[in-house]
Amino acid sequence: MVIAAVFVLVGILGFIPGITTNYDTMTFAGHESNAKLLGIFEVSILHNIVHLLFGVVGLWAARTFRTSVIYLIAGGVIYLVLWLYGLVIDHDHDANFIPVNDADNWLHLVLGVVMVVVGAIGARALPRRSTRT
Repeated sequence: MVIAAVFVLVGILGFIPGITTNYDTMTFAGHESNAKLLGIFEVSILHNIVHLLFGVVGLWAARTFRTSVIYLIAGGVIYLVLWLYGLVIDHDHDANFIPVNDADNWLHLVLGVVMVVVGAIGARALPRRSTRT
């Protein structure tokens, strides 16, 4: 629930001028956005909406331990894929529909690893389902 709440908070903060620098240059999507959350992480309107939705899904998933584990592991894998995407796609390339920079890439790596590890630890605590017929 804490991780999901942070995603909601980040999504909201991305829409607040001052907390997001160069707010007036924010675009809906794409690498043309020069808006930066906390002056560090590139964001766009779509990027902020995705953070909000990711957080809302996480808050929903936090209703049970099992769905929390699934959210953490699946979300962590998604962030690891985003990290790879950021490494492979040049920041100024047309395929960069998600504004990312080096700070975003490192954050995606850390988020991905932390979410997968926390999810895996949680998965070990889940009771095993019986396979008897």
